[in-house]
Amino acid sequence: MESTPPPPPPPPPQVRFTLGRQSSRAPDRVPGSGTDTDDDEIDGLDLIDPRVRLMFHSSEGNLEGIQELLDLKTDVNFKDIDDRTALHVAACQGFCNVAELLLKHGAHVDATDRWGSTPLADATHYKNHEMVKLLEKHGAKPLMAPMHVKNAREVPEYEIAATELDFTDSVNITKGTFTIASWRGTKVAVKKLGDELFTDKDKVRAFRDELELLQKIRHPNVVQFLGAVTQSNPMMIVTEYLPKGDLRQFLKRKGALKPITAVKFAMDIARGMNYLHENKPQPIIHRDLEPSNILRADSGQLKVADFGISELLTVTKTAKQEKLTSYHDTTWRYVAPEVFRNEDYDTKVDVFSFSLILQEMIEGCQPFSTKNEEDVPKAYVAKERPPFNAPPKSYAHGLKELIEECWHEDPKKRPTFRQIITRLESTYNSINRKRRWKVRPLKWFQKMETMWKKEDSERSSRDRSSHI
Repeated sequence: MESTPPPPPPPPPQVRFTLGRQSSRAPDRVPGSGTDTDDDEIDGLDLIDPRVRLMFHSSEGNLEGIQELLDLKTDVNFKDIDDRTALHVAACQGFCNVAELLLKHGAHVDATDRWGSTPLADATHYKNHEMVKLLEKHGAKPLMAPMHVKNAREVPEYEIAATELDFTDSVNITKGTFTIASWRGTKVAVKKLGDELFTDKDKVRAFRDELELLQKIRHPNVVQFLGAVTQSNPMMIVTEYLPKGDLRQFLKRKGALKPITAVKFAMDIARGMNYLHENKPQPIIHRDLEPSNILRADSGQLKVADFGISELLTVTKTAKQEKLTSYHDTTWRYVAPEVFRNEDYDTKVDVFSFSLILQEMIEGCQPFSTKNEEDVPKAYVAKERPPFNAPPKSYAHGLKELIEECWHEDPKKRPTFRQIITRLESTYNSINRKRRWKVRPLKWFQKMETMWKKEDSERSSRDRSSHI
């Protein structure tokens, strides 16, 4: 009697590797749910499919464990249920030595997971820069810019070819956000955009909308947008370059400004901001208005810069602020309390920031300069405001009252920039009249003195002639 052959072993169950960092394009998922491999399974590591163990060791940076599995001919290009490979896992974690070992044993450098993410895309998303260099060295295809178009007719009008920008002898300017470059023989300011644009569709869409808007903006108190690089990586924003630097640098050198200079500068800022706020059909909210984002032209005129780009906000009448965790330098000192409280906000957040800048120009020091950076927004929320220490004459003609209105706790009670401009113009004219009355007697005396000297000289000449 013939024996029946034993049935073939069942295929290994599909697994989803959820330990460590996940794919840069994967939706949020709760670890351990469904068929995911969880911590309990890892406790019995020897019982787990060696290919899954390869992914686990890659997430832990365990070179010895990886080498042992590869020596046993474990498939280096095994894909889990999400089509992720051990190289994807290593790229997410930033373990370059693991990636080198996997690539040496034949790992596919451009493997894609179910969302289309490659190891290079994952390394870029998690800012593992050394991993990016390593993968590119091994032939990883460069990431295609998210706004790249196949048809040349669809290339935006504002597009600048990356090859036209010369970064030789380039230096960082304005908080290191922008870099000087040469474009067609002219110095320009260039901002390279963050890697997060490659994996965040909402930010890409918002950025595209911003660029459409920026190319239409024309105002003497707003830095001129010249174009953008969107068809290659990295994507970049190109604006006019103002060699005199920003207001932060100027205030560090000068300290407290004369009231008339402070008011003149304040009018420049207010005019630029009013233009942005009155944009149709919807206002442009800066939300990061502070001295480092205000630049000085050759004429001494101020221009508002880096608006609508720094946070890639969708332009709406009100915006919801994501939790602020990565602000730089002094920016926290100029943030309105409603932003810090994570509330809905509108254009009045810029008015709050403006009041602090105006006071700083008069006082000669940053808002709450004696407080730690992280304590300043807490003070604003507690309804504290920076003290007025300058002489009362520095705040003449209603300047103190204007500042207090602009940083009012209730955003609705803060004036608009159109109203601020009217108030500042009146203050400027008032200060100017007072200065002219002080200067006029001196000028009159100097003129009379010159005339008297001329008469004395003529008289002396006539006397000498008569003696001859």
